[in-house]
Amino acid sequence: MQWLMIAIGGALGSIARYAAVGFLTPMLNYRFPIGTFIVNMLGSLLIGIAYVVLVEKAFLPSEWRLFFITGVLGGFTTFSAFSLEMLQMWQEGHVFNSIIYAASSVVLGLLFAFIGMNLTQKLF
Repeated sequence: MQWLMIAIGGALGSIARYAAVGFLTPMLNYRFPIGTFIVNMLGSLLIGIAYVVLVEKAFLPSEWRLFFITGVLGGFTTFSAFSLEMLQMWQEGHVFNSIIYAASSVVLGLLFAFIGMNLTQKLF
């Protein structure tokens, strides 16, 4: 049942992201990925709310945490999970680890995307 909750939530989150980015980017007509930026910021806000409501206060059964946090918000943006994990490390006093996690995720993420693109372009 847990896998089903995650799968349904993930599908809904992915559809929401696709719709939001597709709607916002042309509407705002920027040469900046504003749709993705807004989705990432909104996802970060929503995961903070969901964490308090579903984990700290436990207003709903634990299956709803999987549906909303892992599924919906995971499908909507993994940036939200990244933001929450980084903030939790910071709040637990692991400030250095939090900074290393943030910096290395961005730098290495860009590096691996670059390597993946270049390798694939050379192969095909």
